[in-house]
Amino acid sequence: MTSTETTLNSPADVADRRRWFALAIVMTAAFMDLVDVTIVNIAIPSIQKDAGASFSQIQWITAGYALAFAAGLITGGRLGDIHGRKRLFLLGIGGFTIASALCGFAANPEMLVASRILQGGMAAMMVPQVLSIVHATFPAHERGKVFGLFGAIVGLGAVSGPLLGALLTEWNLFGLEWRPIFLINLPVGVAALILGSRFISESKAPKALKLDLVGVALVTLGLLMLLYPLTRGRELGWPLWGYVSMVGALVVFAALVAYEKRKTRIDGSPLVELSLFKVKSFAAGIAVQTVFGVALGIFFLVWTLYLQIGLGWSLLRAGLTGVPFSIAVSAAAGMSVQLLVPRFGRKVLQAGALIMALGVLLYIWESDRYGMSIASWQMALPLVVMGTGMGFIVAPLTDAVLSEVPREHSGSASGLINTVQQMGNALGLGLVSVLFFGEIGDRLTPAQVGPAFVHAFQYALGWVAVVMAVIFLLMFALPRRSSAESVEAVDVPEGEKEPMLVS
Repeated sequence: MTSTETTLNSPADVADRRRWFALAIVMTAAFMDLVDVTIVNIAIPSIQKDAGASFSQIQWITAGYALAFAAGLITGGRLGDIHGRKRLFLLGIGGFTIASALCGFAANPEMLVASRILQGGMAAMMVPQVLSIVHATFPAHERGKVFGLFGAIVGLGAVSGPLLGALLTEWNLFGLEWRPIFLINLPVGVAALILGSRFISESKAPKALKLDLVGVALVTLGLLMLLYPLTRGRELGWPLWGYVSMVGALVVFAALVAYEKRKTRIDGSPLVELSLFKVKSFAAGIAVQTVFGVALGIFFLVWTLYLQIGLGWSLLRAGLTGVPFSIAVSAAAGMSVQLLVPRFGRKVLQAGALIMALGVLLYIWESDRYGMSIASWQMALPLVVMGTGMGFIVAPLTDAVLSEVPREHSGSASGLINTVQQMGNALGLGLVSVLFFGEIGDRLTPAQVGPAFVHAFQYALGWVAVVMAVIFLLMFALPRRSSAESVEAVDVPEGEKEPMLVS
């Protein structure tokens, strides 16, 4: 063997190849999760038609995933800290793959909803390990490049999800209609499971926080008591028990706060670190993340229903119509972080809220002006404006929220940010019953369906514009400029300072 061959096969070279393989595997898993959300949204009308799902059931197909994901995120991260990130990642991706198969072969809408909830729970085990594994595998000086790749994956997922969902459903592979949007996860998941077991190194947190299963149960119960009446109330004629349940949810959340205070005193491992809310910018940022999640939850579902049921467009046309929006989000996100926020700080986020509200109002105006005859190219301008505004918000928001949080709490804070955004998304999807379906009559003739959906779309978007105005005002509580150190704090997993590698 030559000296050159010896160098190429040195232990350091092999280790370097292994970590880049590991990065590709965890990034693929993150991409699966991102695509799974957008790919389902575009296929919702086809699922509703083919599976005979009610409108409340199609809400739960999306909201159930978001709710399970939100409820399990922090616990999933802590389980990885305690039992090993590799182990939890493999369990999560294995469960996600099985849940995808159950979704793809669902015999009825009820089974599909249950499978989507399971899928969200498995994603909550899998996704928190991605950044933890990156943190444990790559030194600090290389993480900038790694997170740049992660940003590109996020952008690719946003663009490719709707198109992939449209193509898979339009092609009707093997006569399976919409089912391939879930079944496509099977070969990817199996490959990630096999390769992950070989190339990902195990790591744990030296001082992991304990689990707070009671806290998880209270959060889940409170959200269910709030969301279930919202999604079912219209169909059932808004019964009294629905109002009682929603009021009871506030009682459950009050009990959660009391329990978390007690949990903090007992072992210092609460699900929610309540002391973080003493930081004004963090409390305001959590409110922004939650409300922003509500706005996105409302918009994406009603937009899909408007395009495909209201206007009667094909899946492919609807998917292609959304491409300018996705490209604008990705481009604006990169521009905001690299160029605008370092110079203008908080003003960029506030401008994003106003720009997105302007795009929403422009969309309402065009929808009203052109009615059922509106063309895809006419939607391009409002979608690009909305996408630009959204891009200015999504990329720098986490950094702004974390900028005044003490470094020892940065992991808990970042986990809570992700959780409340998903909770807001689930709440927004639940509100679709009130803000969209509530504007549509129960017994419509075929000729009335299109105009009714167009009107409901405009009404729901009016509320999205109001939400963006609220977000603009809440952002005044964010710091004018984010500290440079907070960028590093984002990628520190909950409950750890330095990772401990395990062979």
